[in-house]
Amino acid sequence: MPKPSTLYRYLAALAVFAAVDGWIFLTLRGTLRTTEARDSESRLTLLARSAPSDPENLDPWLASVPESLPGGAAVYLVPTEDPEVYDVRTADPEAASLWESVSGDEDAAKGLESAYYFENYASTVRLNYGGGRVRLFYAPVLDESQSELLGIAVFLAPEGGDRTLERLFALFAVGAFVLFAALTGISRFTRDPTVGYAVLVLAGIAGIFIAYPLAEALRLSFLKEGRFSLEIWRGVLSGAHLQALWGSVRLGIWTASVSTVIGFVFAFAIHRTGMGGKKFLSTIAQLPVISPPFSLTLSVILLAGNNGLITRQLLGLSNFSIYGLPGLVIVQTVGMFPIAYLTLAGVLQAMDSTLEEAALDLNAGRWRAFRTVTLPLAVPGILSAWLLVFTNSLADFANPLLLAGNYRVLSVEAYIQVTGRNDLGGGAALSLLLLLPTLTAFFLQRNWVAKRSFVTVTGKPNAKLVEITSPRVRRALAAGVWICVAAILGLYGTIVAGCFVKNWGIDYSFTLSNISEALTRGRDAIRSTVTLAAAATPVAGILAMAAALVFVRKSFAGKRVLEALMMTPFAVPGTLLGIAYILAFNKAPLILVGTGAIIVINYVIRELPVGIESGVASLRQIDPSIEEAAKDLGADEGTVFRTIVLPLVRPAFITSMSYTFVRSMTAVSAVIFLISARWYHMTVLIYNFSENLRFGLASVLATVLIILVMGAFGLMRLLVRDTGALEKTITR
Repeated sequence: MPKPSTLYRYLAALAVFAAVDGWIFLTLRGTLRTTEARDSESRLTLLARSAPSDPENLDPWLASVPESLPGGAAVYLVPTEDPEVYDVRTADPEAASLWESVSGDEDAAKGLESAYYFENYASTVRLNYGGGRVRLFYAPVLDESQSELLGIAVFLAPEGGDRTLERLFALFAVGAFVLFAALTGISRFTRDPTVGYAVLVLAGIAGIFIAYPLAEALRLSFLKEGRFSLEIWRGVLSGAHLQALWGSVRLGIWTASVSTVIGFVFAFAIHRTGMGGKKFLSTIAQLPVISPPFSLTLSVILLAGNNGLITRQLLGLSNFSIYGLPGLVIVQTVGMFPIAYLTLAGVLQAMDSTLEEAALDLNAGRWRAFRTVTLPLAVPGILSAWLLVFTNSLADFANPLLLAGNYRVLSVEAYIQVTGRNDLGGGAALSLLLLLPTLTAFFLQRNWVAKRSFVTVTGKPNAKLVEITSPRVRRALAAGVWICVAAILGLYGTIVAGCFVKNWGIDYSFTLSNISEALTRGRDAIRSTVTLAAAATPVAGILAMAAALVFVRKSFAGKRVLEALMMTPFAVPGTLLGIAYILAFNKAPLILVGTGAIIVINYVIRELPVGIESGVASLRQIDPSIEEAAKDLGADEGTVFRTIVLPLVRPAFITSMSYTFVRSMTAVSAVIFLISARWYHMTVLIYNFSENLRFGLASVLATVLIILVMGAFGLMRLLVRDTGALEKTITR
């Protein structure tokens, strides 16, 4: 409990700051309103001077007033022989009715008197007109000599114009007070202010760049013409869009099932058998993860498209089409089975072989040992891999964009809703609908992994590997793995070959013109892509490690909520995040759309959960007593993090940054909504070339992107070498 004197001083400081903050806000608002009133008076005075001197020309002038005064109108009073009686002229019956209702008021008399003496008068009385609020402005209309009153123009001027700047001032005033209260409270009432500041920063980032955009997307899906409506959701939940949702789920089920089977075969063959070439096979198996998402789709189109090398040139097929569900399953499986492989590789590699050896010693056959020992121990990993691939398949945007054909998936429907129909609300609703199965799979995966262990834990690592496969099965597994590897290499080889073909599908003659043209037209996109990815990489790495340290080592109120919020982008489809950022950051106070900053922020937020998970896993392996010893010797939190924690989590830190760089270079789903003429992206340019059937140019840029990403991935492998601690030797 804080001391009463400390609390009183804190409240007094808040009161003083609130007073100063409020005074600044009121001063700025008063200055703004005075300036607006002065500008409005100048505009209306000039508008009054444009009134014709001939009464017969008044009607066209009155009809043109709303063009110069949006939301307003004018009433023109022509003097008569009786000084107190005016001939009323107007082009708007509602304006005439309004003037008739107020013409006898004291304020109107004051305005007419001022105009009679050649002076302007701005009324302070608010009136309802045209669904809004207006104030009357009286302006005298004089002859050329400025000595005779020809008439009085009474303008119905919309009140205050745009109040966006006032609302921005108010937001800054409230934000400044909240920030001062939080910082002062942390410094006065917490034992470790550094942690408090870190939590405050993380909460601010999560609130501004995760919760706020998603809330804006959700809010817009319930608005129609600025009013609450369920019309968008009634349309979204119609049969056509539900069919697209089922198409996404169906595609995800097929892709996850096939990918998990192939990933398990790869992981088992490489880590549980004695076959050769393991390092090469493992490297090739990971290649699709770090390559651009369009690359495999482009390769499949070049080989098996309508004018594909295999389908049309070699087999002469004219009715065959790779577009649709079969083609999507093939492309997504090749691109996503490495996710299943990497998940299962860790499980099978760390699995203790003593149980399999015991089963064989008890005269169990090889198949029975696999079925009753190996497979049950791998079941949690298999389910985890399936759910991860399913989640990624639902959120996939790049492959269906080119290869879906008439097959409908929800991610592409949302994109078309936004770009083709200019319906941000409908696109947001479709993306939110896609979020339902994605979140379901995500939380099922997390709960399953949290409740089950992947391996049997012993006192020390067991370096023995019991070979439970027969030579025949081992040869069959090796053949299947090498066939898959050959297919992967063939697909990537096709992309490289496409760089040197004049017009794929029509003219296969050799040319180098594609390279020069693609590099010339894509020079700015390459520069922008590398620059933005490089800018996001260190920010994401440092932020992820800091968040992991806070979540693992510290306890504070709202920890679970903050952690869940920062992990949300992993389960959110990229299309939803892109649409949400357009909605949230295309207006005050943060107008970021069209800038490079919004793309960098999107990269950081999108890949932050992976970095946090990597950091959490590493920190849980570090004994907290090391950090406690440093603190006992007088080191503060920053010093402990910089000199103790960061060196120990260096592999996870570098892996997180490398992953962010790779994913930023190959991003599509969110960034396609955020690019601008100044900040373009290579993947979007590759898509545009492919859509326009310029496959040679698309192949060149895809190859360049693969080289850049592979270079970054290779550098990461050099910085974080495999220690070989989990390598096993065959004993049986």
